[in-house]
Amino acid sequence: QEDVEKLANFANYVGLAYQVIDDILDVTSNSEALGKTSGKDVAQDKATYPSLVGLDRSRQIAQDLVGQARACLAPYGEKADVLLSVADYIIARKK
Repeated sequence: QEDVEKLANFANYVGLAYQVIDDILDVTSNSEALGKTSGKDVAQDKATYPSLVGLDRSRQIAQDLVGQARACLAPYGEKADVLLSVADYIIARKK
C-alpha cells in the first residue's frame, strides 16, 4: 500500500510538471518545433501557468514538481532510475 501511494504521488507530480511545461512550450516554442499549433492557449484566452504566474515562476514550479516527484522515489534508489529518467525528460522536453 505504501508503494502504491508513493507511485501515485510520483505520477501526480510528473503529470502536473508535464502540464506546466506544456503551457510554457505553447508560449515559447513554434508550431514546427512542437509538432502542433503553438499559441493556441493564448488565442483561446485559457488560464495557463505562464498567463497566471509568468514564465520564470512557471519554470520554477515545474522544477519543484519534478523535485517532489523524485523525492517520492528516493527510498527505492537505483530501482527507480527508469521512472526518474521520465521525470527528467518531462522537464527537459522541447516538444
